[in-house]
Amino acid sequence: MITSRLRTVRDHIRWAVSRFHGEELFFGHGTDNAWDEARLLVLGALNLPYEIADSYLDCRLEDDEIVRVQHLLKRRMEERVPAAYLIGEAWFCGMSFIVDARVLVPRSPIGELIENGFEPWLSQPPARILDLCTGSGCIGIACADVFPEAEVILADLSFEALEVANQNIERHGQEERVYTVQGDGFEGLPGQRFDLIVSNPPYVDAEDFADMPAEYQHEPELGLACGDDGLNLVRRMLAEAADHLNDKGLLIVEVGNSQVHVEALYPEVDFAWLEFQRGGHGVFMLSAEQCREHQALFVSRI
Repeated sequence: MITSRLRTVRDHIRWAVSRFHGEELFFGHGTDNAWDEARLLVLGALNLPYEIADSYLDCRLEDDEIVRVQHLLKRRMEERVPAAYLIGEAWFCGMSFIVDARVLVPRSPIGELIENGFEPWLSQPPARILDLCTGSGCIGIACADVFPEAEVILADLSFEALEVANQNIERHGQEERVYTVQGDGFEGLPGQRFDLIVSNPPYVDAEDFADMPAEYQHEPELGLACGDDGLNLVRRMLAEAADHLNDKGLLIVEVGNSQVHVEALYPEVDFAWLEFQRGGHGVFMLSAEQCREHQALFVSRI
């Protein structure tokens, strides 16, 4: 890598943007363009916050800092590793989360719902919240931040993912009311009911998974792929949700591009497909009443 004339933070960001475009990298893990990705990676390598004042971009780097920055930029291009994994950190709902290859990089549009307190759909603040298929714990921990009186359960099949989630619980000082549970779907939660169940489960169908850019190969397959139509787990969740929601509870689930499969599989169900100002799609909402009304249907189509 040619670095002799790259001395400032800005130099490295500008150079990285040019190279990222030349290498045709994919941006979909917390950023959606080369500039934001380069800025995140360069500043992260220097242990500087992303929102730092632009005047700092003209600071000159020490030789050891240049080596560190160039090493991470090289890995981003040659190995196609998402920036969040390279710096070990991702941001979600304005909060910093520890991430590594044991969990997906946080990027769910559900973050916008959390920031808005799930208005106007929640009639009152939820007392108990379940983040099902929690991964890094970002959704549940962000919910705990917005609803400071709520008890929050983070559930996942992966012990490795829950290790990361527990680190993030500690990082945000929420050990008193945020807990992890290991289990397959609702398996680890017998008899428990919630006012709000939020889930970003694995939902990528076989065709989309085969076509994913190389960056996704660094994420755990367990958190992405879930059968031919992507709904192996979602079908079970729908069949069991009524047994885990309080009377006024809500179920909110992200299924992304597999929305087409959900609509084809359950044409009788009036899913509320939520809209987002900052982009994103394929997130549905059902009330506890709807989950009960259609439970026999959901069970029949597992």
